[in-house]
Amino acid sequence: MDTATRARHAEVRTATADVVVVGARCAGAATAMLLARAGHEVILLDRARFPSDTTSTHAIARSGVIQLHRWGLLGHVLASGAPAIRDVEFHVGGETTARVVKDRHGVDLLVAPRRPVLDGLLQEAAVRSGARLWSGVMVDDVVRGHRGRVVGVRGHDDGGPVEVRAAWVVGADGLASRTARAVGAPLEDARPPGGASQYAYFAGQWPAIEYHVGTAGFAGVFPTHDGEACVWVCVPETSARRARRRHPSAEAAFAALVRDTAPTLADRLLEAVRTSATQGMLRMPNQRRQPAGDGWALVGDAGYHRDAITGHGISDAFRDAELLSCALDHALREPSRAQAALTAYRVDRDRMAHDLFEVTCELGTFPAEARFTELLRELALAVDRQAAELAQRPLPARVVRAA
Repeated sequence: MDTATRARHAEVRTATADVVVVGARCAGAATAMLLARAGHEVILLDRARFPSDTTSTHAIARSGVIQLHRWGLLGHVLASGAPAIRDVEFHVGGETTARVVKDRHGVDLLVAPRRPVLDGLLQEAAVRSGARLWSGVMVDDVVRGHRGRVVGVRGHDDGGPVEVRAAWVVGADGLASRTARAVGAPLEDARPPGGASQYAYFAGQWPAIEYHVGTAGFAGVFPTHDGEACVWVCVPETSARRARRRHPSAEAAFAALVRDTAPTLADRLLEAVRTSATQGMLRMPNQRRQPAGDGWALVGDAGYHRDAITGHGISDAFRDAELLSCALDHALREPSRAQAALTAYRVDRDRMAHDLFEVTCELGTFPAEARFTELLRELALAVDRQAAELAQRPLPARVVRAA
């Protein structure tokens, strides 16, 4: 009897929790951590086995860094070897503007930790807080009660079928979320897809975050672990696909796109040591799904996805993890007010995402250089507004567990 057959015939292993979170990366692990800190029983599921990487240029905007600071995790990120980045350079029209990251809300730096490190730190924090992490579990469907309410999930791992019953199911399983499909979460806003984003890692001296605005696209540098930097380029999807057709490899196409967009950066890469293959996405949807329903909620890319050109995906995930964990904390403590709490999550998510979403969608059309630069200024102001609001929002009440 092969493994698949044994799994089908194995006894279903069951568990219960207040919340089951499907997806254990940035959005899911942060949500699980905050809910577990508030004293709720949380099971965190993921089909991956960790540590593992995922497609991401992994820069964290000021709002997200402030959240790491509030959660007590920024020191852990820095201790992991992620450099504290305090200098940002903008290269536009042959001129360079250098800026120092200002101290706001107790944070005077930015970070771009590699995803296996960041996801691992969040998972460890969730487990320390009392959450249970089950890796290698593929969730196949949700479980519904007799009135149609979502009451859990069913799936499988190498040992056979698994079923977790919970008061709330949270889908944090990415853009292609099975949870979103299973609950039938409708798209509330779908814009034309943006451009393509590709990146690779290079060793060398990379002291600052760099942004290069070109007539053909947008490129940049995010310093990260081990003396390396994530060097990325965003261009229209048609340009990226054309480059793939014209060049013998993804690496050659990437190099050509960087040269077309930021020639001075391309020259520096000739002297740098490439340490990875080219990664990225050639098509990036801009969309929002209904984020909550009867017994379920979505967080991270499962509920809200946008072009990576604004580099705000992790910070979006952190923001929505905070908003959702607060809503579910209220819903679990006062079930009669659950609908109001989840409605507040929906309203706050859409309100706080609005300006960033609109700027992202327009940047993804790659307007003329002057308008592109103006949009980057609007983006910076929107991030600062969001950071200021998040710095003042209360977190779910933290419960100190007995030893």
